[in-house]
Amino acid sequence: MYKFKVIATIVEIRGEGKCSYGHRVGDTFEFTQFTPGGLCQYAYDAMRSAVAALLYGGNFPWLENSDVTTWACPDPDRPVIFELRRIPADD
Repeated sequence: MYKFKVIATIVEIRGEGKCSYGHRVGDTFEFTQFTPGGLCQYAYDAMRSAVAALLYGGNFPWLENSDVTTWACPDPDRPVIFELRRIPADD
């Protein structure tokens, strides 16, 4: 079991403001393992390395606080911006 879980929250959708997959600002996804349901596969692929690092307690040396970071999906016209937040997992 992981010591942490990661909550991905959509904080912004750039471009037209509409995600082609249908995600909306405020949608959340909980990673206690690697694949939460309902998340666009392209967004998941873009975030999975960061999520893995967070789940295992890794740090990003360029950040002051590695518990919170932002990542984007690869849509060049309407990128969806996710906040990734690491929190202790429930026992």
